[in-house]
Amino acid sequence: MATVTYSKASRIYPGTERPAVNALDLEIGDGEFLVLVGPSGCGKSTSLRMLAGLEDVDEGSIYIDDRDVTHLPPKARDIAMVFQNYALYPHMTVYENMAFALKLRKTSKSEIDRRVKEAAALLQLEEFLGRKPKALSGGQRQRVAMGRAIVREPQVFLMDEPLSNLDAKLRVQTRTQIASLQAKLGVTTVYVTHDQVEAMTMGHRVAVLLDGVLQQVDTPRALYDTPANVFVAGFMGSPAMNIKTVPLNESGAAFAEMNIPLTREQVEAARAEGGDGKVTVGFRPEDCDLVSPTEGGMPVVVELVEDLGSDANVYGHAALGGASERFVVRTDRRTMPNMGDTVFVKPREGRTHVFNAATGKRI
Repeated sequence: MATVTYSKASRIYPGTERPAVNALDLEIGDGEFLVLVGPSGCGKSTSLRMLAGLEDVDEGSIYIDDRDVTHLPPKARDIAMVFQNYALYPHMTVYENMAFALKLRKTSKSEIDRRVKEAAALLQLEEFLGRKPKALSGGQRQRVAMGRAIVREPQVFLMDEPLSNLDAKLRVQTRTQIASLQAKLGVTTVYVTHDQVEAMTMGHRVAVLLDGVLQQVDTPRALYDTPANVFVAGFMGSPAMNIKTVPLNESGAAFAEMNIPLTREQVEAARAEGGDGKVTVGFRPEDCDLVSPTEGGMPVVVELVEDLGSDANVYGHAALGGASERFVVRTDRRTMPNMGDTVFVKPREGRTHVFNAATGKRI
């Protein structure tokens, strides 16, 4: 087991001005499961490949424990990687695929046999050891790729979107298996995904990237409850947070006929750093209520109702500052409105998120 440290690590591809990964500072604890998440092109896979030795580090350093691995070849780093496309050898059996890296290391046959069988038992693959990859389902192939990494007993596991080729039901099942497996093995794991639900449910901590820059790293709960900026607020959570930039008045934020009260400190911070008389306010779909017209809510015209069984998502639009703005509210399915209805939406007290309109930073 090991710690991993990115120290101002950057990757700048030839012919590009902006770094793919820009001065990444990140410490990953011994035995931690850290998820790198962000939209396509944000630098998460590049960050992982820099740690693996598959991409150059143009500036800064990367350490595994106290060992500087910045310029070491991949085989000298004691890491094992699980790829998106499984990368299994089609002409080899499951047993041979899992044993291959150990054979290259000249590990004894008895030790190879022990490790492969232990990993197969852990992953419920014993009955498939004699099969070739083409005779396996996608989920089984993914478990073989995991097994091949486990038998190497590395210091660090690296996983690059390993579930993206699986169907939705299997993805949920497999991510549970990976999380429980990592907890059992206790190996430091860096996991890349673009799926924020996957990130929230698997990681001890989650690092959110945008355009090669680390936006925030924290526990899933802290990211959800106290996002550091507008991007993190909108990225984490499904359906996404309702985030709007509205005029500022002495007592708060003006959402058409509805006023969201802000503290004096929040109003002052919103006016600072070029706020220009506006403030950005967000509230999650589950943190607001449908109220009667007399209770000071914001009128929203319903466009779509998603009945989810236990509850419902209500999508609609409201007139704000002369424009039609989209909103989504989660409500009890027993009281859900119909398409075309006008409902009155009111965020719950103390459940709004406030950001500077110019910088996007949390207030």
